[in-house]
Amino acid sequence: MFRIFNQFVSVKSLFLLMIECFLMVACLFCAVELRFWNNPLELARYEVWPDFEIQIALVVVTCLICLYLNDLYSPETTGDHVDRILRVEQSLGAASLLLGLLYFLFPGMLLSRYVFLIGMTLIGVSLGFGRRVLDKAWQTSGPMQRVAILGTGQLAMEVAREMTRRGDLGIKVEGFLSPAWSSVEGDTIFGFPVLGSTADLEKIAGDRALSRIVVALEDRRGALPTRELVTQRVRGLRIDEAATALAALTGRISLHVVRPSWFVFSEGFHRSRWNDVLKRALDLAVGIAGLVLALPLMILVAIAVRLESKGPIIYRQIRVGRMDRNFEMLKFRSMRQDAEKANEARWAVQNDPRVTRIGGFLRKYRVDELPQFWNVIRGDMSFVGPRPERPSFVRDLREKVPYYDERHSVRPGLTGWAQVQFSYGSSVDDAYTKLEYDLFYLKNMSLMFDLAIILKTIKIVAGGQGGR
Repeated sequence: MFRIFNQFVSVKSLFLLMIECFLMVACLFCAVELRFWNNPLELARYEVWPDFEIQIALVVVTCLICLYLNDLYSPETTGDHVDRILRVEQSLGAASLLLGLLYFLFPGMLLSRYVFLIGMTLIGVSLGFGRRVLDKAWQTSGPMQRVAILGTGQLAMEVAREMTRRGDLGIKVEGFLSPAWSSVEGDTIFGFPVLGSTADLEKIAGDRALSRIVVALEDRRGALPTRELVTQRVRGLRIDEAATALAALTGRISLHVVRPSWFVFSEGFHRSRWNDVLKRALDLAVGIAGLVLALPLMILVAIAVRLESKGPIIYRQIRVGRMDRNFEMLKFRSMRQDAEKANEARWAVQNDPRVTRIGGFLRKYRVDELPQFWNVIRGDMSFVGPRPERPSFVRDLREKVPYYDERHSVRPGLTGWAQVQFSYGSSVDDAYTKLEYDLFYLKNMSLMFDLAIILKTIKIVAGGQGGR
């Protein structure tokens, strides 16, 4: 169980990605050998060709991206072998089409038609067979972390629930440790046994071969076994706080769990001028490139919006940006012109009756957001960040949701962690949950995290799962 961006990620998924990367490279080298087995001179020329490594890297990266977009590295993907084979073949077919377009634009990047065909065939066979072998091997010898949860209350049960839900992480919940004498060994909570009290921590840790203890006490005063935990920590046992463990398991900061001191003393929330400069440079590059590439599509969308219903093509709406500064956000109009009579702000909802037919399509694939490339170029928004809300909603939410204003410490985004994890928000409760994801993003902001969010956004948009 590893952490990436302070999230627990599946060791199996990482291992699978590395194995498949190696298999694809090996298949492409084998394809060259098979193609030129009877022509040593041509084979030797290929092996010293300066662009050979770049050509192979292009094929491998393209295939990996298509496999990722088809959810083949997601723990939630079905374990049905036939379904996975079909997904692999679909992904390689999409990769072949994309590579064909790249080869048309840049002919010098083509390996060779026969090498490419042989290589993709070998890749298809090896990936299907390799996943089957890995599944069998993982079932018998996959790494397992044994975890005990210190506490027996609601917080402890929430930690157990999330750990049980994330079966991909190789976690085995051994049971609970009771800080009080009211719960004795043999009791069962949430289907897991109470292993004993904290007085027996050393014996329990040895007998159960524990790898980690999660401290999930609602009230630690007089209940936290500091001396025993220090002893186990020095001996190499991992000790996690419930709030930190839940954030790593869920990708959000549970506001009902964290204390103000957690924000003050926990790692993360780093800001640097150098990172801000790089992020702004990336925003400008992506904003300009996106606007230029999307211009033909935007012209067609503008015509469709104009033909379907009366009203402006571009909808301008005031949103709250960085440091509470208001700005005018641009969108293609996706609702009727009279969607908000008397200028009363209303939450958008799933299957909103105010949305036009063209608007429904635009919102599903997030095409209505394309004019916001101009907001990114102007500096009102970043490409990745918390989604901006309207001033009236912000005034209401800052009174009802703790720490809500903290999301305004950075530029709002065209996409964001909350958008790719929790796609729709139509109430105060939804805003509360989305803030938990936004705070997790603020804690772990980095260019690599932004890149991961962009890739996940592409996957969501390609699957037509876009939100408002």
